[in-house]
Amino acid sequence: MGTRLKVLRVFKQLHRTRRDVFKDDDIALKAARLKINEEFRKNRTETSEEKINQMIKLGSNVETVLRESVIQVEHVGEAKLLLRPRESLLLENVPYCDEPRKKS
Repeated sequence: MGTRLKVLRVFKQLHRTRRDVFKDDDIALKAARLKINEEFRKNRTETSEEKINQMIKLGSNVETVLRESVIQVEHVGEAKLLLRPRESLLLENVPYCDEPRKKS
């Protein structure tokens, strides 16, 4: 796949993830959009294949961190926060057991 296509794919992935992660938060959506666009614009003239590949990897890593680690929290009162985890971040609640299961 061409380098240009890889760059565009990472750019689009970052914007999709931004929309999912910061859903219903217009300020964060705008700030993330501006930062993504600024970083890609800043490096638009880069010609070194090695540096471009490093930046593609960095962009992919940033997208992964956003998708897997960032959650929304909203202030709902004095000293109270409302946590809004995305469905993809929720895990099945499995009770802890000190004793291992016996094999049948």
